[in-house]
Amino acid sequence: MGLLEETRRILNANKIYPRKRLGQNFLVEESVLDKMISYVFISDNDVVLEVGAGLGFLTERLAELAGQVIAVEIDSRLVKILVRRLSHYKNVMILRGDILKIPVPTFNKVVSIPPYSISSPLLFWLFKRNFDCAVLTFQEEFGQRLAALPNTENYGRLTVTAYYYADVDLLDFIPKEFFWPTPKVNSTIIRLRPRKPPFHVENEELFFKFIRGVFTQKNKKIRNAIVTFFRDIGISKNIYVQLIDSIPFYYRRVREMSPEELALAFNDLIMRLREMKRL
Repeated sequence: MGLLEETRRILNANKIYPRKRLGQNFLVEESVLDKMISYVFISDNDVVLEVGAGLGFLTERLAELAGQVIAVEIDSRLVKILVRRLSHYKNVMILRGDILKIPVPTFNKVVSIPPYSISSPLLFWLFKRNFDCAVLTFQEEFGQRLAALPNTENYGRLTVTAYYYADVDLLDFIPKEFFWPTPKVNSTIIRLRPRKPPFHVENEELFFKFIRGVFTQKNKKIRNAIVTFFRDIGISKNIYVQLIDSIPFYYRRVREMSPEELALAFNDLIMRLREMKRL
């Protein structure tokens, strides 16, 4: 029996219909599950996190290889199915809840098909944790945003943040027909390998506020786009008018600037604000 037939059988037997609100589009192509696992070496020394365990098809494969699998699922109806189907795997821990809100034990690898509605917050959540490698599926456009180059349509805040924390690999295209119910968009498999940041920033928290602010107006020159950031951190106009025309690359448009150039502009700005005793 193929995964599509198995998915329909299990859901029908439990009188469950996928909830659009929870992004429940089940991957029903076995080759994609096998590919995802092949992109990250898993041994019995690994603790693997899976977000959005669904019906447990990926969970089962991970349980055959890993020392432990932490399977997180928000839908209580699916949790009941997971508990029944995976009861013979003693190395599977099933957690019910929102991954962004519940405590999660330490893990070192991630293999997951998460709900696409939490793609951005999930990534920011992951970047704050220690792990070796993550292989995940995302909407195709979201994956392209993660790996975009400066001065391209998809380049933005997400690109800079991902580049700061990890090496990002776009691995495989997944047609929408490989999911059931069929979503409106295609997907992609991406791999994240955390690394030391490739450039220095004077204050990490403020840097990401800076990035968020300037990319709200990414088609403007940095000297104009930066005003949003000044307002966010409470710097008055009479202060920032003294600074905006002397920061590095002040004449460049935000979308044209590499992450390293944005960091140089930010660092110069922060150091001069400190000299003025405004930070």
